[in-house]
Amino acid sequence: MRAAAFLLCALLLGSCGPPRTLTACADPNNLPFSNRAGQGFENKLAAMIAADLHARLGYVWWAQRRGYVRNTLGESKCDFWPGIASNVEMVATTRPYYRSTYMFVSRASANLNGLTLDDPRLKILKIGVQMVGNDASNTPPAHALAERGIIANVRGFMLYGDYRRPNPPAEIVRAVERGDVDVALVWGPLAGFFAAESPVPLRLEPVTPWFSDQQWPMQFDVSVGVQKDNQKLLKQIDRVLARRKSEIRKLLAAYRIPLVEGS
Repeated sequence: MRAAAFLLCALLLGSCGPPRTLTACADPNNLPFSNRAGQGFENKLAAMIAADLHARLGYVWWAQRRGYVRNTLGESKCDFWPGIASNVEMVATTRPYYRSTYMFVSRASANLNGLTLDDPRLKILKIGVQMVGNDASNTPPAHALAERGIIANVRGFMLYGDYRRPNPPAEIVRAVERGDVDVALVWGPLAGFFAAESPVPLRLEPVTPWFSDQQWPMQFDVSVGVQKDNQKLLKQIDRVLARRKSEIRKLLAAYRIPLVEGS
């Protein structure tokens, strides 16, 4: 009798054991991407992937600073990262599930519409840019402005920010709200989400030209990353992204993520 029950269980479920656990790498304090409360769109995507693969979802929480990949996927502490640039060579990446762009963020009342990187107004405006450091790894807008000699009127906002505060990278958008800067060049998901939350009406426009000086792209594809030797999981997640494409688009829209046409 027990043998028959076991056989039936195996046929119906494949296994009577506990479901496997898939562990996501995520920042616990980085909306709109992720937080410990599971409120970010990458949290929702991670849950979607785990559910489709009949797995429990676990997390390894790590602040997204330098060394993030090395200390998470690189040390096999987690199985996948729900939001990594598609061309990062340290990991294997799925098909892109969105493409976004840096945005000009300004107060709507300032009437700064139609800005481009070559707009003469940028030479006199107070400008905020996201910074990584003082080396060649800085953000594309920081490099593009420096190439144009726009330096003295630029204020840098560290991409990592003050981690004692909620969602520290959002400080650059808050600076626009307060009027500390006239315009900021901000990565799209961050710009879209916090502009929608702002008590001050903000204007968002894509940074153009999108491929500045033939070396500083303003648009990037974003994928799910896994360890390079985990091709099985990579293919499984790829199938989830294809199967859930319309739901993922709705998820991104709910978080006001600016998407590049054709993504």
